[in-house]
Amino acid sequence: MSRAFDDLLSCFDPAMTIVTTVSGPGRVERVERAERAGCLVGFQTQSSLDPPRFVVCLSKANHTFRVGLRAEHFAVHFLTDVDLDMAELFGTRSGDRVDKFSDCAWSEAIGGTPLLDRLPNRFVGRRVALLDAGGDHVSLILEPLRSDHAGPFQPLRLSRVRHLRPGHESDERPLPPTERSLGGEAGPGGRGSNLSPSSSRRSRACCRRDPGRRRP
Repeated sequence: MSRAFDDLLSCFDPAMTIVTTVSGPGRVERVERAERAGCLVGFQTQSSLDPPRFVVCLSKANHTFRVGLRAEHFAVHFLTDVDLDMAELFGTRSGDRVDKFSDCAWSEAIGGTPLLDRLPNRFVGRRVALLDAGGDHVSLILEPLRSDHAGPFQPLRLSRVRHLRPGHESDERPLPPTERSLGGEAGPGGRGSNLSPSSSRRSRACCRRDPGRRRP
């Protein structure tokens, strides 16, 4: 079953995005400072027409996931076929050890969310739910609040980034999950994307509502 499922989904060639966010003080006990994060994402899709919703899947091994636990707003940037260098920056380096934002131009949007100047096709969304069914990724459901569109483009697809060295191994699980984002031990290799060796296929489904989600 697993091999057939992997072979089936390997026929897909999804578009790539970069997700950025910033944590907010007070969302988790003892957190007193904000922290930016961003990673390359290959698992995403629109999940509702009315009301509009969009889901992105974040690896539990990633720095962005750990920062995102304390975040309210996220930006989803759609990559074009000339943005491979941005995919490399956010897909092969880890926020546990480097500040990716020091190597690119960016500005602040809603709630301080980082917007990457090089990537004008994007939206900023509010976290509606964080769903987890025990797999190696969680599903982050967003309500779009602001969208920017620079015109038609050819997306950068998974087939163009297969050569990138994966980020943290998908089975890395620092405990508790916020410790590394607060300056604790980094994982092997200091790399960071949510591309795992199996990402050229797909992640498992995530489907449990975030019990800590607060109403606006």
